[in-house]
Amino acid sequence: MADYKQMYLTLLDATEKAINELISAQRACEELYILSSEEEERAEKAENIKLVEK
Repeated sequence: MADYKQMYLTLLDATEKAINELISAQRACEELYILSSEEEERAEKAENIKLVEK
């Protein structure tokens, strides 16, 4: 007879690993987005300062 408990636990473990991998990737992308936004803000501020100084 098939060991349904073992099959369920195997599937559950793989599902949990996949979800955690997706969460990790999402967090990494969010961090990249935040960093790029901060760089853009700094560049805009620097450009505005140059325009005011002229």
